[in-house]
Amino acid sequence: MSTSPMDSRNVAKEPSLRLGSGVMFDAIAERYDLLNRIISLGIDQIWRRRAVNALALGPKPRVLDVATGTADLAILIAAMHASARVDGVDPSTKMLEFGVRKVREEALDDRVALRVGECESLPFDDASFDGATIAFGIRNVADRPRGLAELRRVVRPGGRVVVLELSEPEGGVLGKLAKFHVHEVVPFVGGLLSGSREYRYLQASIAAFPPPDRFSELMREAGLEIEAVLPQTFGVAHIFVGRVPEAA
Repeated sequence: MSTSPMDSRNVAKEPSLRLGSGVMFDAIAERYDLLNRIISLGIDQIWRRRAVNALALGPKPRVLDVATGTADLAILIAAMHASARVDGVDPSTKMLEFGVRKVREEALDDRVALRVGECESLPFDDASFDGATIAFGIRNVADRPRGLAELRRVVRPGGRVVVLELSEPEGGVLGKLAKFHVHEVVPFVGGLLSGSREYRYLQASIAAFPPPDRFSELMREAGLEIEAVLPQTFGVAHIFVGRVPEAA
């Protein structure tokens, strides 16, 4: 199944898909990028760049960015790989509206296409992409095993699925400070600046996310070979690199 890329004129025409986390993120879309920069002190951009490097893309790749939000990572992939074509999907129409604007501002309309979509049911054929990413989105996927299986399905054999996700910091004084930041500073600042309580959800969702070894096992169970698990900034985030096995 396939769908045509969305633009700012048709973003709001998919109400049936505006469920779950899509509705929640609609509420914070306008200030989402600013909040991320402030709350993470800009470190999230460094993590994203590392995630793109972990894809190890070849020439003229086609890449999928799931839970693309306002298209930060999709745009970065296109910027770091001048010959890349990037498809971004997200359940939040409001987030995608801002993403469309950013894509146009960067003059990337011909290489970055955004559309409404869910991780558990990706609107693409098997082995359509050379690599796929999902940043800060897998913890919002209700059926993670199915979502990971879908990511594996749409990536060609030998391609990589890279997951960047926040995690519960552990160990040491710096780990404790990082945990305090995640549990107290993030929801407080997010709620204060956005005028919304949605960022309180961030704290709970991070605490509920499986530890790195368990999430790695979920990726293996989805049929991915784990190439690397890379902790970021005292364990505040991890980059998981899975490879789709070559055909036998």
